[in-house]
Amino acid sequence: MIKKWKQRLFNSYFLASLLFFSCLFVFFFYAFKFQTYLFPILALAYFVLAVFLYILLMNYRRRETIIFLQSQDYAERINLINNNLKNEILAIDSLHQQILNYNSLKCITERFSRCLSLDETVHAIFKETSNLLGQGGRTCILYLSEAQQGELSIVATKKGQEHKVIKAKKGDIFDSWVMKKLQTLIVEDTKKDFRFDFEKASSLEEVRKIRSLISSPLIIGRRVLGILRVDSYLENSFTLEDLRLLTTISDISAMAIENAYLYERAEELALKDGLTGLYLRRYMLERLSEEISRHLRKKTSVSILIFDIDYFKVYNDKFGHVAGDIVLKTIAKLLRENFSGAGNVISRFGGEEFAVILPNCTKENAFSLADKIRKKIKEEVIFLRKKATYVAVSVGVASCPNDSWLKDELILKADSALYQAKQSGRDRVCTA
Repeated sequence: MIKKWKQRLFNSYFLASLLFFSCLFVFFFYAFKFQTYLFPILALAYFVLAVFLYILLMNYRRRETIIFLQSQDYAERINLINNNLKNEILAIDSLHQQILNYNSLKCITERFSRCLSLDETVHAIFKETSNLLGQGGRTCILYLSEAQQGELSIVATKKGQEHKVIKAKKGDIFDSWVMKKLQTLIVEDTKKDFRFDFEKASSLEEVRKIRSLISSPLIIGRRVLGILRVDSYLENSFTLEDLRLLTTISDISAMAIENAYLYERAEELALKDGLTGLYLRRYMLERLSEEISRHLRKKTSVSILIFDIDYFKVYNDKFGHVAGDIVLKTIAKLLRENFSGAGNVISRFGGEEFAVILPNCTKENAFSLADKIRKKIKEEVIFLRKKATYVAVSVGVASCPNDSWLKDELILKADSALYQAKQSGRDRVCTA
């Protein structure tokens, strides 16, 4: 467009100059041939022509300058429009990505709400985090805090492109920083971040190379449940948007993990006695039915022991019910320590009675184990109101299929053996 205007302007000036010059040439030829006195007039005409051409030239240059400035202005406007267009495209792409992320977060929330067990919750958290932030050879790590020691422990990992071993099983200096500050962390380049000693970080991870990372604590109230972290062997691998996304996932994950803990606690309270921590009678009876069916199919033996604390009422009357609770918890602890084998079920049978199911155990072996624990209980010193006290137990033993194939009858046989032990003087083991 500008070139066309320049061409038209040049053509108009050129035609006007050519026409005027042609007239003068004709006039010069006429004066030379016929009228020589016209030469001064001709010289004046040429002078006028020169002035006219000079004016035309100045006018042309002025017009050219205006057109040039206009072209620069148009070019600047075009650049501004292109930059705005690029910014708008980037904003649209960013908004589109945010919509996708929020939709993913909605799906994550719905999925987490369906998870009940801790293992299922951890698997869901880790899978969704890996899908959203674990691409491009990144390494994802989920730490959970151990309740008693307060130390971190890896529960799930997704190794990056290098597939290197993660040596810092309880976290490194970056995780320690997050645990101490209770803040999110983004490190664009571990070699340039003044907050951390890169040499120390390198010595902790001799095998795996870490150049950038994002990390967020899993917090409920004032309790830290763990850390969710994504790192990369490349520098500047993460943005603030990645950190915001990880923080949102961490907040949702913390609630999901807390719900899993509460659900497991509720299940435990439904199955276990609050005082002793042993299984309740109902659960023991269900397990006994399963074990009887299984051992009958395999043609092997399963035994049951029923313990009763001798003269338990005396301890309650003499020292109070708190002392009685101490005795019950001590017996429960000894039973857990001595019957910790796989498949064994220890329960509080009722009051001061305890029951133990021993899979793959004959009647003779059950009798031997019962007498062994009876002696250990008798030797255990229990301090009641700062006074050393000793307790004794009576034990009844019954076995399937020797004594019965039916659950209720097997329990009745073991209970009868227990009654026989009490009638015989207590502090002993009797079999059905």
